[in-house]
Amino acid sequence: MARGVIDDAAVAAFNADGYVLVRGMLDAEETGLLGRAAHADRVLDQHSFGRADGEGGTVRLSLWNHPTETIYGMIARCESIVGSMEKLLGGEVYHYHSKMIMKDPLVGGAWTWHQDYGYWYQNGVLFPWMASAFIAIDPATRENGCLQVIRGSQLLGRIDHVLTGDQAGADPQRVEEVLKRLALVYVEMAPGDALFFHANTLHRSDQNRSPNPRWSMICSYNAARNDPCRESHHPRYTPLVKVPDAKIRECGARRFAGTEDEGVWLDPEHDRSAKGLDK
Repeated sequence: MARGVIDDAAVAAFNADGYVLVRGMLDAEETGLLGRAAHADRVLDQHSFGRADGEGGTVRLSLWNHPTETIYGMIARCESIVGSMEKLLGGEVYHYHSKMIMKDPLVGGAWTWHQDYGYWYQNGVLFPWMASAFIAIDPATRENGCLQVIRGSQLLGRIDHVLTGDQAGADPQRVEEVLKRLALVYVEMAPGDALFFHANTLHRSDQNRSPNPRWSMICSYNAARNDPCRESHHPRYTPLVKVPDAKIRECGARRFAGTEDEGVWLDPEHDRSAKGLDK
């Protein structure tokens, strides 16, 4: 079963470094169910969209606002993940969005250096009291484009972002100077590991030039006290109902028993984020 809520040492590491890596946040069975569901999911595939990386590659992803009753929703709502986020952000959180990043072998594109708050600031979110949980579905290595972070970069505050390909990236000249002072970390991960990172932490990834996939699920959260000041394609405060970690296995078992309706959960007519409006 999922590992449980992070401890105080993990919170201290997050506050100092802008991220904390939790090994085995999901166990082997949970990760296996997530991977089987994601790789076989017709809905994710049909509603995926691309982002040119400015380097000749394209990042493929699916994105949705509300966590749903699927296995993806059980993970986004489970006590271990949500409880950890509440500890990191200092109180109640709500689900801002989730996405599946599909870095396929040899063709998966790069992400340019960016801060998530560089996007979310434009949505009327006043404070950077936001964070994400990056969950590895496949092994993430340097060869297949694992996430890279700049340690301590959350303390820089929000950096101006400019367009690079189809992606908005942090001012490259400023990032160049930051890298002279702060450490670049390649976050290699095993399936089931979770990286919790602050919305102002600078991060990127290389193209997948390996023969192996590098899929990951990212669940993003906003503090309930940080309700955006205007409507956007991502939700304002919406109470999040946590579920026991055991629901991940239960939901996965229903899916593969053929008793889950997998055809309607991601609907662009009702979830504007599914249209690929932005991050």
